[in-house]
Amino acid sequence: MMWEETLIRHCSPTLAGLKTGNMFSCDFSSKEELYAEIRELNRKFQKKGLRILPLRYEGKRAMIYVYRPEKLKKDFDCCQVCQILNEQGYAGMNQNQCLAELIRRLNRKKDFPHEIGIFLGYPPEDVAGFMQNLPCQCVGYWKVYHHAEQAEQIFQQYRRCTEIFLKAYHHGRTLEKLIF
Repeated sequence: MMWEETLIRHCSPTLAGLKTGNMFSCDFSSKEELYAEIRELNRKFQKKGLRILPLRYEGKRAMIYVYRPEKLKKDFDCCQVCQILNEQGYAGMNQNQCLAELIRRLNRKKDFPHEIGIFLGYPPEDVAGFMQNLPCQCVGYWKVYHHAEQAEQIFQQYRRCTEIFLKAYHHGRTLEKLIF
């Protein structure tokens, strides 16, 4: 598979079950080949609780979302997440409808909708802090507005996870065996 190392470099925390979702961009030669690759990966990874979706296309580049639907559903059960989504126009939508709306928004504008952090498993208080343009305490996998020390520990965990996955992959471990 052409994406294996890219998936590991950009999505290890999600592959390991530590994070709700990750995104990355990749080049493609044809949408048909891209769709075939995504279908094949979804077939393989469905039993591992992973899903892969194309979010946006620009020329021959695609933005890909790798996520754990059950984790996203759990994230959506949080009152603060629901409040943010409602305020951003996702009121009354289920998880799949919210994803479809996010895709529409990504394809309408060049900018990322601020609520995208919710879909990536960022703490809702940090998503809200970003939207309110609060003073940032630190930056890692996301901009942190609250609980910087805790966030730094999570960032270190994500970095270590990626290092371990890359090392195992380069020593012959298959992507399927790496996914929890």
